[in-house]
Amino acid sequence: MHNLAEFIARFKHWFLFVLLEIISLILLFKYNNYQGSVWFSSANYIAGHVLEAKSDVESFFSLTKINQELTQRNLYLEHQVSHLQAEVYDSTVGKDYIHKGQLEMLSDYRLIPAKVVDNSIDKPQNFITINKGSVDGVREDMGVACGNGVVGIVYLVSSHYSVVIPVLNSESNISCSIDGTGYFGYLHWKGGPSDIAYLEDVPRHAHFRLHGRIVTSGYSSVFPPGVLVGEILHVFNSDDGLSYRLMIKLSTDFGNLRDVCVIDDASVKERLNLLKAAQDSIKEKVDGSGN
Repeated sequence: MHNLAEFIARFKHWFLFVLLEIISLILLFKYNNYQGSVWFSSANYIAGHVLEAKSDVESFFSLTKINQELTQRNLYLEHQVSHLQAEVYDSTVGKDYIHKGQLEMLSDYRLIPAKVVDNSIDKPQNFITINKGSVDGVREDMGVACGNGVVGIVYLVSSHYSVVIPVLNSESNISCSIDGTGYFGYLHWKGGPSDIAYLEDVPRHAHFRLHGRIVTSGYSSVFPPGVLVGEILHVFNSDDGLSYRLMIKLSTDFGNLRDVCVIDDASVKERLNLLKAAQDSIKEKVDGSGN
């Protein structure tokens, strides 16, 4: 306490000077309008900049929270968009999903609509499971297509489900032709991208052009002729040089496959029965000649 009193006594002139300055400033700005307005404007200018800087700092530190909220909102909206797209798809396409051209081409066949319940595209032996089986009329070796083209062939059938060997299976082998010509080959998938396959054994004298359409040939007992497969992207020579090997961009989007149709072709069953009868007849003749 003694030190504080000594300090004040030592610098009392300075304290008196500061006190008189403060009193004079108060009197100046309080009772003089001009100086008061200058002080008020300057104080407001400085205070405005301080408050603006404070607001910028607060906004910067609140960006993290805002970004989190926007991300959550965006995810919610994305979910809503996906849901609405699915509803629009089902309401405008639904079970009659096949495009007009394909539908007209398949109008002579009974189509069994089905949903894909399991699918893979990244294995050498990919399979697709659909939710229709024998009670719905599905049988082994029936062709399966979607709105964009060929999907695969029914492999196994239970009462309510079926397993399909898709084009994206190394064991798949579908007879296809170059649209508008009589030239055909066999479609194989060698792994790799899910939108690329190869048409093998195309004759060297075949006429075609890049981006020409590839369709089912109808030479097998699975698909009727004319079901879209894809388009020609590139041409290679076969390993033996006796035929062409065509790179095909598949028309079916296997990574986004939802709805398919099993093609029930009554003539296929008739052709199979006729072929079986011919084989049995030949076998009987061979067995008879052997006796």
